[in-house]
Amino acid sequence: MAVDIEKANQQVVERMMEARPVVVGVGKARDVIPGMKDNLLLHAGPPITWDRMAGPVKGAAYGALIFEGMAKDDKEAQALIESGKIEFAPCHHYGSAGPMAGLMSPSMMVYIVEDKVSGRKCFSGLNEGRGKVLRMGAYSPDVIAKLKWMNDVLGPTLDAALKDCGGIDLRALLGKALHMADDGHNRLDAASILYTTQLAPSIVKTAKDTNTAAEVIKFLGDNALSILNPVMAGCKAMCDAGHGVEGSTIVTVMARNGTDFGIRVSGLGDRWFTGPAGKVKALYFPGFTEKDANPDIGDSVITETAGIGGFAMATAPAIVTFIGGVAKDAINTTLDMYEICYTEHKYFTIPFLDFRGTPTGIDIRKVVEKGILPRVNTGVAHKDPGVGQVGAGVVTPPANIFEDALVAFAEKYGYA
Repeated sequence: MAVDIEKANQQVVERMMEARPVVVGVGKARDVIPGMKDNLLLHAGPPITWDRMAGPVKGAAYGALIFEGMAKDDKEAQALIESGKIEFAPCHHYGSAGPMAGLMSPSMMVYIVEDKVSGRKCFSGLNEGRGKVLRMGAYSPDVIAKLKWMNDVLGPTLDAALKDCGGIDLRALLGKALHMADDGHNRLDAASILYTTQLAPSIVKTAKDTNTAAEVIKFLGDNALSILNPVMAGCKAMCDAGHGVEGSTIVTVMARNGTDFGIRVSGLGDRWFTGPAGKVKALYFPGFTEKDANPDIGDSVITETAGIGGFAMATAPAIVTFIGGVAKDAINTTLDMYEICYTEHKYFTIPFLDFRGTPTGIDIRKVVEKGILPRVNTGVAHKDPGVGQVGAGVVTPPANIFEDALVAFAEKYGYA
C-alpha cells in the first residue's frame, strides 16, 4: 500500500495543534462517559488483567469499590473482583485519561472537556491533590471521605461555575502557563492559579452558600495540581484529533498501568505496543527510597504526547530539582525532544528558546533512528496498595515499543 507518510504526519500534527479543548462541565461518569457501566472500573495504561495489576492500581480499585458502596473493605473488594463481577478497561478505550492508577468508577464525578473544533468529548476525574490519595493507591477512610466531599460538593459546584462562565479554554490557558514556568504536567502551579482565578467569580456567584464557595476556592487554590485532570482530558482530545490517519507514524497515545508502558500510533489504529514500565529517576519523600517505588504508572503522559510535560521542560527549570539536576538539564531535555518530533507547536511556546514552539508529534521513525526516547515527568506511587505517593521524577519508555510499532508499520504499508 503506497502512502505519503509526510503528508499523513502533517495532517496529524495540524489536527492535534488546532484542536481547542474547553472544560465545559462536570458530571457522573455513568451519565457522561459513553459506554460506562455500573460494574466497570477504568484504569490507566494499556489493557491488563487483575493478576498482573500493580499494587497502586489494586489499591485504587479497592478504594473505588468502597466508595461505590459495593464493598465495605479491601477484603470484600478483592473477593468481588475475583468473583468476575467487576470489569476493567483502560481509560483510553473510553475517551478518558486518569493520572497514576487512573481509577474512575461509575458514580465518580468527572470533568467534561469538549474539543470545539470536532465536538469530541473527553473525560478525567477530579484531582485530590498530592500524597495519600486514591490515584496513588491509597484507600483509607480519610481518602474515601475526601472523595465523597469531592463528589457531593466540589463536583456540582464546579459544574455550575463552568456553565456560568462558559467554560475554560485549556489551549489558551496552557499557552499562558508555559510562559509562567509551568511544564503542563508535573509543574502546574501557574495553570492551577489561572484556572482558580477564572473560576472564582462564577463559584462565588453560583455556589449554594458562601461557606461552600470559600471551601471550594480554597481547595482549588491549595492544590497545585487542581488543573492536571482537565489538562489530561484536553491533551487526550488533542491527540485523538490526530488519531486514525492512514500512513502516519505519529504517536497519539502513551500510557502506563504500573506494569506495562504502551503506545498507539495514528496510522496503526487501536493496536497497543507494550513493554515493561520503567523505574522512575526520582526524588523521594522523607522515609521512602527506590525500594518502595512502583514502576512508572499513569495516563498523564498524554501531556508529553501532545507536546508539553517533559517535552516542555525548558519552560520549567524548577522541575529538575526532582532529580538533583540543574536548569541546563531542562533545556537540554527539550532540545533532545525536538530530535524525535515531527514539528513545533503553534500555540505552546518556550520563552527561554526565543519562543520556539514545543516539540510536538512523536515520530516512531525518528525515535528508532536516533535512539532517543521520550522524557516524561511523573509522580511515584508506593508499590504496595494503600500507601500513596512516595516521590516524583523523570522516566523514559522502553525502546522496544517504538521498534515493534515501526515493524508493524512496515508490514502494514508494504515497507517490510
